[in-house]
Amino acid sequence: MRILLTNDDGIYAPGLRALRAELQKLGTVTVVAPATEQSAAGHSVTLLNPLLVSEVFEDDGTTLIGWAVEGRPADCVKLALLELLPDPPDVIVSGMNAGSNAGINVLYSGTVAAAIEGAFYRRTAIAVSLEYDQKIYDYATAARYARRVVEQILATRPADGTLFNVNIPVLERGPIRGVKVLPQNASPYTEKFDRRVNPRGRTYFWASPEFLCPDPHPGTDVEALAEGYITVTPLKFDLTDHARLADMRGWAWELGE
Repeated sequence: MRILLTNDDGIYAPGLRALRAELQKLGTVTVVAPATEQSAAGHSVTLLNPLLVSEVFEDDGTTLIGWAVEGRPADCVKLALLELLPDPPDVIVSGMNAGSNAGINVLYSGTVAAAIEGAFYRRTAIAVSLEYDQKIYDYATAARYARRVVEQILATRPADGTLFNVNIPVLERGPIRGVKVLPQNASPYTEKFDRRVNPRGRTYFWASPEFLCPDPHPGTDVEALAEGYITVTPLKFDLTDHARLADMRGWAWELGE
């Protein structure tokens, strides 16, 4: 099996390294990931600057891991599929992200955007994230769980272009309670900004790292993640409101004289 591994935390991120080690048990893993952290980059792509690419090797200096791209996560997947890989991958895995990408966070996430880009190109794509708890991440254990989930998803032989979002809960809270397949929570998160003034008197703001969902909605990914379950959500990138589309086709449109 050929596996393309990417992320938004950067090619040297420990979450990617841990997940790579586990995915190598399933097949050949090639990494194409950002050279620097691109958290919350969403689905942005680079148009006005060149995409510089560098080979990255294991510590032995001879074994090629893949390529570091000075661009966004979506750029990495585009370059991998169109320029860098000699053969198309059987699956694209994005992660393991430092911090969950549940609920509406999927709209901001570079991790999920990379997976969506893979799905655009009719590849099975899986985003994987580990919930944030302001402590040391147990990437090795989380990666083992992620590999088992990826393995079971692929065993179902999903159709080309199928997209999945996987979130692993904070492991320090206790044993994983199981896996739940649930819809994405669409409630907004509570966000805060730290207001400061620089030495020149200019006001600036730092976004707080604490994102709380006050309305987790029973039966959604946010609630199950907080309860200690791994969540798996199938996603679609078609944003069309099909129910409203049918209604709007009956509107009497007028353009005037």
